[in-house]
Amino acid sequence: MKAEAAHLEDKLAAGARLSREEAPALWDLDLLTLGRLANQVRWRLHPEPRVTYVVDRNINYTNVCVSGCRFCAFYRTPGSPEGFVLEEKTLRQKLEETQALGGSGVLLQGGLNPDLPFKYFEDLVRFIRGFGLHVHGFSPPEIVFWARRHGLTINQVLERLLQAGLGSIPGGGAEILVDRVRQALSPHKCSAAEWLEVMAVAHGLGLKTTATMMFGHLETREERLEHLWRLRDLQDDTGGFTAFIPWSFQPQGTSLGGEAVGSWEYLKTLAVSRLVLDNIQNLQVSWVTQGGKIAQVALNFGANDFGSTMIEENVVAATGVSFRLSREEIVRQIATAGYDARQRDHLYRGMETGGGRSC
Repeated sequence: MKAEAAHLEDKLAAGARLSREEAPALWDLDLLTLGRLANQVRWRLHPEPRVTYVVDRNINYTNVCVSGCRFCAFYRTPGSPEGFVLEEKTLRQKLEETQALGGSGVLLQGGLNPDLPFKYFEDLVRFIRGFGLHVHGFSPPEIVFWARRHGLTINQVLERLLQAGLGSIPGGGAEILVDRVRQALSPHKCSAAEWLEVMAVAHGLGLKTTATMMFGHLETREERLEHLWRLRDLQDDTGGFTAFIPWSFQPQGTSLGGEAVGSWEYLKTLAVSRLVLDNIQNLQVSWVTQGGKIAQVALNFGANDFGSTMIEENVVAATGVSFRLSREEIVRQIATAGYDARQRDHLYRGMETGGGRSC
């Protein structure tokens, strides 16, 4: 084991790429060693002591969903008295507030609502773009659902959304990109291959996307690695992923239940992600599930981005987890961790900050 660990350390220190056969041994490394190795990759990719963040809000246009995901406490079934579709007046208020708080865009997602025509989504994007805000919107499961329901191809769905003003696509709905896990978690949601197909088509159309992983539920560590391999392979082909965001399952209020993995497992998974995904430039912390202090620690485990201020967040909050950080607090957390906080947009481009600097 010591010889294998030494081999991994030497290979990673030289900047060489891990193979599928070598990567499982990463889990056997102690936490601090793993963090140190991941941090070497972080500094190689981002040699300046900067940590980025974005000012935006998560807008959920509907909570009505037919997917029935066992890990979700946010959705309501069609016909539920607690179901909603966001009204234009409320949406306008949210967008005006986002503008007033210096937001550059919105993360736009919702449930798989069978009652909404496809034109609704095109109009929704146009409405938000009318406020000058970037639309980082619609996960692959939503796009696959609309294609099936409205008799369109994935390419047609994306082209129409692109024409309406869609700016980029979030990596939601990935969970674990292994169909054994997906069938157990959310059998009515798109397959792993369909998720990857949406992203490949989006990249081909010039749309940048992020990628995520929700872990700590029914998957094995080997399946987490398989998720990472599939992302790395697609990134080799397209180069379209801007960032990777792993976050831990929050079981409260969900039908799946169980216990959330601790910060040790989160940091280990974060570091493994940085070491395997050597071709995805940015790695984001998950303060919304781990809290600010662990997010600070995560900056020494390969991460270089603090994510969003999340002026609004509903899905994780529905589980009872309610970490909240203002823009000022995010900047303070980054600074006290020893880094220079820099605001970015959803495409990871630098923006002018209050201090007059840009990244």
